[in-house]
Amino acid sequence: MRYEQIETIIQHLGDHFQDQSGLDELARRAGMSPDHFQRVFKKWVGISPKQFLKYLTLEYAKSRLDENQSVLDSALDSGLSGPGRLHDLFVSMESITPGEYKAGGAGLTIEFGMSPTPFGIVVLAVCDRGLCGSFFLPELSEQLAKQAIEEYWPLARIERNDSRAAPFAKQLFKPLSAWGKKLPLFVRGTNFQVQVWKALLEIPSGSLCTYSSLAEAIGRPTATRAVASAVGDNPISWFIPCHRVIRKGGNLGGYRWGLPRKKVMLAWEASLKEA
Repeated sequence: MRYEQIETIIQHLGDHFQDQSGLDELARRAGMSPDHFQRVFKKWVGISPKQFLKYLTLEYAKSRLDENQSVLDSALDSGLSGPGRLHDLFVSMESITPGEYKAGGAGLTIEFGMSPTPFGIVVLAVCDRGLCGSFFLPELSEQLAKQAIEEYWPLARIERNDSRAAPFAKQLFKPLSAWGKKLPLFVRGTNFQVQVWKALLEIPSGSLCTYSSLAEAIGRPTATRAVASAVGDNPISWFIPCHRVIRKGGNLGGYRWGLPRKKVMLAWEASLKEA
């Protein structure tokens, strides 16, 4: 079963979760027997379709927001540069200098590889300074992979090297604390964007926050729209968890890589948190 089929089912569940589509109907849509569909869905998503439906409800999203209201407030109490943060413990983020930003990656060699994941095909871009890109693709395509990387690093030298990206792919869905060493990230963005991306790292797996809360967390309470734009421009998907930001009231909002993908990411993380 390809991700595209799972994506179709997830989209159906997301659009019609109040209908509580039965297993037989979902299996029919996937062209499988109910038992086979149940096994394949659980293999891809990590939980059963029935459990997945629970994590799609507006009530569930609202409850997560209520529970996580002080997540970023706690980060602010110690300061976003204070000790003990997720960022300091597990992630090393380096951003380019203003001169390097203008250079657009000129003189930089980026190697990339593509890998299947529970959420679709991902391209991972790596340079000597760390992981510099993580983008989901609609299909396995070297051309699309290069185009995704070139959006952020237009003048860099880009080469295919699956072995260079493989260690990152292998650790993709392990907790950061299980890496054994810090995950080095290297990003190209404005000072404001980098500030937002660093704040995203403070949102634990299984937690949610709103765009307005994120704006408040970085000391820019009136810049919610600008924050939302920076969230959408995140160049290292999943590792920098932009998928954990939703709208007030529990609406999931949008996602650059498709709302079905955001839904399954959040449901997968929620299932792990409550396991």
